[in-house]
Amino acid sequence: MEVELVFGRFAMKIKVSCYLRRLSGVVGLGVIIWLIFMAEVSQAMMLVQNQHRTKALQEIYETYKKNFPEVPEVTPAEAMKLLEAGQAVFVDVRPLPESRISQLPGAVSAPEFLSCVDSYRGKTVIAYDTVGLRSGLFAEKLRKKGIGIANLQAGLLGWLHAGGKIYDSKVNETKQVHIYGCIWNYAPLEYESVR
Repeated sequence: MEVELVFGRFAMKIKVSCYLRRLSGVVGLGVIIWLIFMAEVSQAMMLVQNQHRTKALQEIYETYKKNFPEVPEVTPAEAMKLLEAGQAVFVDVRPLPESRISQLPGAVSAPEFLSCVDSYRGKTVIAYDTVGLRSGLFAEKLRKKGIGIANLQAGLLGWLHAGGKIYDSKVNETKQVHIYGCIWNYAPLEYESVR
């Protein structure tokens, strides 16, 4: 298609399709570059927000830890190494509605653990909940009875921030995490918080 452009006494014929193709190629490339840039910015923003969530979560846990100062704790990174070596047993102290949504790999419930404590000898027993308060109190009670158990530092949410995976009650990896209540909504942004 040709278009005639007239500027005063001068007339010019140009092939529009050729220029439109070039223009659309440049615009298309610009859009692609913009989308890549926005994706990078979004990733960077998510990383910064997750770092803030991790810091806030750790501060909450440090406050809770004052309630059970004698209970040994295991960091999520240490727990992952113990799990990989087959040396960890996770005890989920949360009620069933919470643990059905999300749990650590191979976790047993508190009643299940208490019904056969001796079968876990030789392993590092690690209690956990959402952020570490309920599990710390649980571990403190058992420690006073002479049962060796540690608390997972910052709980299930700390595990997620350290890169750990969680599973639903059917043992499928999940991106949903039960947070117990809105004031503990410090899950990484790539997870869906459920209450």
